[in-house]
Amino acid sequence: MFYREAGDFKTSYKADNQTFPIRFDRYRFYAVLAVAWLVIPFVINDYLANAILLPFLIYSIAAIGLNILTGFAGQVSLGTGGFMAVGAYSAYKLMTAFPDVNVLIHVVLAGFITAAVGAAFGLPSLRIKGFYLAVATLAAQFFLVWLFNKVAWFYNYSASGQINAPERTVLGVPVTGANTAPWAAYLVCLGFVTVAALIARNLTRGTLGRKWMAIRDMDIAAEIIGVNPLTAKLSAFAVSSFFVGVAGALFFAIYLGAVEVGEAFGIQKSFLVLFMVIIGGLGSIFGSFAGAAFLVTLPVVLKLVGVDLLGWPTDLVAHFQLVIIGALIMFFLIAEPHGLAQLWRVAKEKLRLWPFPH
Repeated sequence: MFYREAGDFKTSYKADNQTFPIRFDRYRFYAVLAVAWLVIPFVINDYLANAILLPFLIYSIAAIGLNILTGFAGQVSLGTGGFMAVGAYSAYKLMTAFPDVNVLIHVVLAGFITAAVGAAFGLPSLRIKGFYLAVATLAAQFFLVWLFNKVAWFYNYSASGQINAPERTVLGVPVTGANTAPWAAYLVCLGFVTVAALIARNLTRGTLGRKWMAIRDMDIAAEIIGVNPLTAKLSAFAVSSFFVGVAGALFFAIYLGAVEVGEAFGIQKSFLVLFMVIIGGLGSIFGSFAGAAFLVTLPVVLKLVGVDLLGWPTDLVAHFQLVIIGALIMFFLIAEPHGLAQLWRVAKEKLRLWPFPH
């Protein structure tokens, strides 16, 4: 059949260790990239960009970051919203302090600043883990939100306490501000998502990723075989925070344009990204995309079906959405801890063996 290894002969270790060993998977991956880069920019509109595509791409980066920390390194974090705020406010200060520097560089630098902050808040992971580490990162969430609310320097002493993204261009095309075209914002976010996914995939398959997974599975045994828990845990916090900081910078500068820290990066943001990772699948880059896609499109689908088609009240649909998310989280935690990614892997395995029993 079309989904088989037959004819896919490997003649080197590099070919045998590639991400998509089956040729059909590689073609499908290239087809998805081609549609994302060459088709969607020509058909995108304001609603499609603001309701689905931009939040999906940005949350995918944040979910990849949290998945690196929680799924691959086994370190629980409830401070994702606070680290996204660090990325957003770092990008804002850089954009206002250095107006002549390209905004894409500001976004990357905001990621590095967030990585340093994340590594600092990751120091307790060397002594505590599990529930206590979750509480420590939750404290970081509340502290960072409080800091950005109370220290006026972070929002340039604005009377409203709100930060607004200055208008910036890339190759002469506006990517921030009111004049930004949907396709321009989409391409910027897509570029960051593509690079982030490639970096994360290579990191998790390499030496560093194996150290993270060794720490996750059994930290004492990992230390016995030579894995340094200090560098492994802090590198996981730093890399995770880098991705989350980039997502926060894009969320502020490219997507919203103006934010107030308590509303945009509160504790609900941390739980939202965590739910994406749980539903999508822990320890899976594809699961990060699947979870982000599911939780971004769920409100849109419920509004179309519940409000527009069935005429239900908006507040009822909003409560129904919370019920669905809660039920799915319980289902995946009990029945399938590896989430949608594992269901996808099982479906592919059954397809490979069809029509023979499994």
